[in-house]
Amino acid sequence: MYPNSPSQGRIPLPLPCEQQQPPLEQSQEQPLQPQPLQPQQASGYLSKLPVSVAPELLSPEQFIQASINLHNNVNFARMLMNANLLAVPPVSPPPWSYRDQSPLISPASPSSSFQNRKLPFLLRQILQIESLIRRRSDEGNIAYDVKRQKFQSPQEQTVNHQAVPLRGDLGCSYPGSPAFPLLQSPSPPVLKGHVPNSGECWLYDHVDTTLPVAKDKLSKQILELFQALQQQVCDLKKKDICRAELQREIQQIFPQSRLYLVGSSLNGFGTRSSDADLCLVLKDEPMNQHTEARHILSLLHKHFYTRLSYIERPQFIKAKVPIVKFRDKVSGAEFDLNVNNVVGIRNTFLLRTYAYIENRVRPLVLVIKMWANYHGLNDASRGTLSSYTLVLMALHYLQTLPEPIIPSLQKKYPECFDSTMQLHLVHHAPRNIPKYLSKNETPLGDLLLGFLKYFAIEFDWSKDIISVREAKALPRSDDYEWRNKFICVEEPYDRTNTARAVYERQKFDMIRAEFLRAWVALRDNRDLYSLLPWKGIMKKMNSL
Repeated sequence: MYPNSPSQGRIPLPLPCEQQQPPLEQSQEQPLQPQPLQPQQASGYLSKLPVSVAPELLSPEQFIQASINLHNNVNFARMLMNANLLAVPPVSPPPWSYRDQSPLISPASPSSSFQNRKLPFLLRQILQIESLIRRRSDEGNIAYDVKRQKFQSPQEQTVNHQAVPLRGDLGCSYPGSPAFPLLQSPSPPVLKGHVPNSGECWLYDHVDTTLPVAKDKLSKQILELFQALQQQVCDLKKKDICRAELQREIQQIFPQSRLYLVGSSLNGFGTRSSDADLCLVLKDEPMNQHTEARHILSLLHKHFYTRLSYIERPQFIKAKVPIVKFRDKVSGAEFDLNVNNVVGIRNTFLLRTYAYIENRVRPLVLVIKMWANYHGLNDASRGTLSSYTLVLMALHYLQTLPEPIIPSLQKKYPECFDSTMQLHLVHHAPRNIPKYLSKNETPLGDLLLGFLKYFAIEFDWSKDIISVREAKALPRSDDYEWRNKFICVEEPYDRTNTARAVYERQKFDMIRAEFLRAWVALRDNRDLYSLLPWKGIMKKMNSL
């Protein structure tokens, strides 16, 4: 067990107190009745908020309520101790579990049969007290609910919402997780000349994962490595179980929040060892990442560190987009959590559509990512290229061939990738986009060789911007975003530079030299071993 992880054994309802309490049998106090929050208490919470937080972004009442919710469990446990109620003995959960239940055991299993037992009288008292506290807390939230976000509407029919829409048989909601009401999504736009697919969820049921035909040695090697690298459904399922449980925890602090799984875990370009990215959405308006987002993440970091035994090594990183990094003990996955970086939700489904619109895209991109990672080119924290930038570079190359392999989806289907579309529609919009039939039949081996050559000797780094949105290289403007930058790769939605981490000349020269070396080696040998030890990587991936 890690030093920062609290004990696994827990009382199912109240959490342990932060400070030592006298033995119950020595307490002579009368049972306390739960009291509503007094105005002076509210002002006390408000005084603890940093002055750097912009009050117009989230109201003080919302921050007060978040602080109250954060300390609610501790106060409730103290009340029980002072009330001289009979303590419930802690129950140690199974080794692979969140809280006191295991997501790997079905509700109908013998281990969950205690739910059908008759509760003792005192335990029922505890439940009634907890219910009363929550009800009074809910009454205090009425003013906030009136100003609910645009994600909800009391006039519309609501449905149970999963931040990541999963197929019915893959539903990973943690037992007891509160459903998040969301607008009933209207029918997605129907494209001309295309019959919509039937079914509730297109993400898995209707994705064509047919692999391209490989006739030459290099193409076969790429396909073999891709099959070992690609993320499996079970990998995604484990990540979504953790997401669902974290959403339940975070909604105790921010009741109107939603937690999305984004990035490579969902966009089709993830590997079995990929980290998982999470985006916490509190509102559909821009958020100041240097003040408000940092304050929210600091609250969550403290909560993860002190209250969640299944979270290991939580770290609060104050980057341009601040994040909390942590590891989930149950799934073994590493997570990066940000707040309101909603462009990540939009580009997740844009990239996912690119991933499955042509069956050569995913194998090519995953092998490029593995090559870049093996040679130290895929680490934005060390001044090189992020995985997202590498994916955009590969898509740009496939768009700019004399006979393109993929089009610009934003130009071809603007109604499906509108940057003003509400978030709850983003994953529905591209569901009916058909496969792209390209006349270019270049095999995977030649595409990999062409990608390396293009960025080694053909692309003009000093004058051009890589644009997937326009499916071409754009001339550099004199705007600050592009001025004096070594590598310019346009983000398809907010049009910022995704390669801003490459700010050292030495790093840029190293990246270009590695592209050139890899192109020459692959051109001469036509063997994937000239780029990386692919069989050793396959063996490692297959052992996961």
